[in-house]
Amino acid sequence: MSDVAIQAEGLSKRYRIGTASGPYKTLRESLMAAPMRPLSVVKSRLGGARPESKRQEEIWALRDVSFEVRAGEVLGIIGRNGAGKSTLLKVLSRITEPTSGLADVHGRVGSLLEVGTGFHPELTGRENIFLNGAILGMKRAEIKARFDEIAAFAEIEQFLDTPVKRYSSGMYMRLAFSVAAHLEPEILIVDEVLAVGDASFQKKCLNKMEDVGRQGRTVIFVSHNMAAVTRLCQRAVLLVGGHVVDDGPAHRIVSSYMDAGMGISAMREWPDWRTAPGDDVARLRSVRVRTEGGQTVESVDIRQPVLIEVEYVNLQSTLRPTAVLHFFNDTGVCLFSSNDFTNREWWNAPRTPGIVRATCRIPGNFLAEGSIAVLAAISSYEPHVVHALERDAVSFQVVDHSTGDGARGPYGGTVPGLVRPMLEWDVDVEPAVPNAATG
Repeated sequence: MSDVAIQAEGLSKRYRIGTASGPYKTLRESLMAAPMRPLSVVKSRLGGARPESKRQEEIWALRDVSFEVRAGEVLGIIGRNGAGKSTLLKVLSRITEPTSGLADVHGRVGSLLEVGTGFHPELTGRENIFLNGAILGMKRAEIKARFDEIAAFAEIEQFLDTPVKRYSSGMYMRLAFSVAAHLEPEILIVDEVLAVGDASFQKKCLNKMEDVGRQGRTVIFVSHNMAAVTRLCQRAVLLVGGHVVDDGPAHRIVSSYMDAGMGISAMREWPDWRTAPGDDVARLRSVRVRTEGGQTVESVDIRQPVLIEVEYVNLQSTLRPTAVLHFFNDTGVCLFSSNDFTNREWWNAPRTPGIVRATCRIPGNFLAEGSIAVLAAISSYEPHVVHALERDAVSFQVVDHSTGDGARGPYGGTVPGLVRPMLEWDVDVEPAVPNAATG
């Protein structure tokens, strides 16, 4: 067991929710009611304790979760919102007690959970760095040796002597991540570190987490960013409804999760545009995957073009809304994006209230085999405003049926790459073969 960093056995966490049956009782009221009630009831009311609720509901955030993490392993935890991911991390971080089960954690734990966890709001950034180091059992000299590196990484040197309650959420998370990553706990637990911060800082966080993994420290990483999970983690655990439903290599778990989540739905409609995604500028009506002949399809031949049709309601004539599409593969990587303003005639055309149908054509022999999910949005620019957004609007499957006449050619093995364009090649042949003597 010496190489096991975390051992979870039968972890369960139950929450009770409900509505109290009445207001709090004062001590005087409880004592006056004593002759008419059993002693146990009086005890429960003393001191203004909340009475039992008439209606209670039990929610199991975790149910019989078991797994182990080896020392030096980088484990991803994935699942939909409400699957129990954050609850699991709180149990492992000793923030929340499990209802049942055991979690043995061997080593100092550094946790980066939601904003507000781990820092004292009245203390400055500088004071919180030393406080967190002390909690981890580090000596002041050890913390001082890493202090400048922590401050530089977080990019908040000028605010180090400001109470963290005055920090923005981005500043707070930058400092929290920097502290957690640089104070060298044996186990680093991170929940959605990429949810806050700009793109450059997110990239820096990913690089730092890769360094932590290479140093042999144990990392547990929760994220909805599947590309980050597959990049950082050798192994992943999939949670559904508080249960572990799959555990294995990260690429396989992420792929099965994405396939199950997409469900191969080639058309989405919002019959009542007033409740559809959008605002008072534009609202979505439908998104669908279709052929050039107009047929809605869930599976397309790799050699054939595929069209994504976006229909939306333009409700005004001041701004200039435009349709935007982002395409993701089955590991969550964004392959590319496109926007209807590439049609210059439409880009320069006036916008009037009405129904707009914009269609994006993807040529054949461009996408790679596999599942493709499509994010659909309606945006305007100058300034940039997103009026409507649907992340998994539609999805479809690209299938390679070609027998030598596609980009695959006669090769039958796995073809690498996020896309598979059929590019043009020029080939020249010299009639004479040079010999060793003449070169």
